[in-house]
Amino acid sequence: MIPTRASYRDIPLYAPAKKPCRVDLSDNTNLFGTPPSAVRVLREASLRAVSGYPAGYSPDLRRAVAAYAGVAPEAVATGCGSDGIIDSAIRAFLEPGDVLAFQDPTFVMVPLYSKMNGVKAAPVPLRADFDVDADALVATGAKVIYLCSPNNPTGTALSRAAVERVVERAPGLVIIDEAYVEFASGPGFLDLARTRRNVLVTRTFSKAYGLAGMRVGWAVGAPALVAEVEKARGPYMLTALSEVMATAVLTEDREWVTARAQEAVANRERLRGELVQLGLRPLPSEANFLMVPLPGAARVAERMRERDVNVRAFQGLTGVGDALRIGSGPWPLLETALAALRESLR
Repeated sequence: MIPTRASYRDIPLYAPAKKPCRVDLSDNTNLFGTPPSAVRVLREASLRAVSGYPAGYSPDLRRAVAAYAGVAPEAVATGCGSDGIIDSAIRAFLEPGDVLAFQDPTFVMVPLYSKMNGVKAAPVPLRADFDVDADALVATGAKVIYLCSPNNPTGTALSRAAVERVVERAPGLVIIDEAYVEFASGPGFLDLARTRRNVLVTRTFSKAYGLAGMRVGWAVGAPALVAEVEKARGPYMLTALSEVMATAVLTEDREWVTARAQEAVANRERLRGELVQLGLRPLPSEANFLMVPLPGAARVAERMRERDVNVRAFQGLTGVGDALRIGSGPWPLLETALAALRESLR
């Protein structure tokens, strides 16, 4: 066998415990269906979208995002999901051995990207109120700091004051991952990407926009910063079909997306009330899911899978412990999940 990089040997494949279930609330995707414009694009797609290469750097989508975000197209990066852009930014701005700092807990792929790219991980625990510890993050001296708000997996949002403090004092790039911003009560941090040269805000079409299977993400930052990310990304990272679909949904179906996001939030809070009745204490959430601290969460999740419901279990999360992450969607799906949870807790 050809030897691998030593730093790769303990990197696991991303394979959370799950199996095909009738109700799957584990991925926090849009469970209300496919946006109408995306359905139209699929019906009208030509074979050219399959047989030919796509545009190298998604020019049509970049223009659509630029119009939406109020920036020039040169300030927009695209990629294979927002996680692909995050990985590209790490490669662009960190040499092997440099430090990548991030809040803990956060998006599970970020510490894995640190190993994949040969950089040092510096996890910094969230404060007791689940806000970011700005001074501790900056004190790591990291050339790249990753923030996630609303945070995955906790669902909690970071404060404006803490994020601005990180941005003002950081020695290098600050990535702000806003995959769940459409479900949040606040406006997010896109304005910082427009006005600060060291900020890259990433977003995705995989959650509220209902295109998880098409793998489309985007980011906004200073044009010089974006140019480096695009170099690390490489060409042809979006298929021709995914670019057309994402462009259509962004330009034609924002009202559809907003309505479904609002319903997901309303059902999330209805779910919270039911969980409290069961004696559980979900964390505050600004996303389309609830994080529910629960000892033995992995065993409970397995029992729920036996009842044809899939949720995500976490073990030993910093400041949380064991917990279930339960996505929000149409209420009938959540009712089924609640029934499975009640039976699994017995």
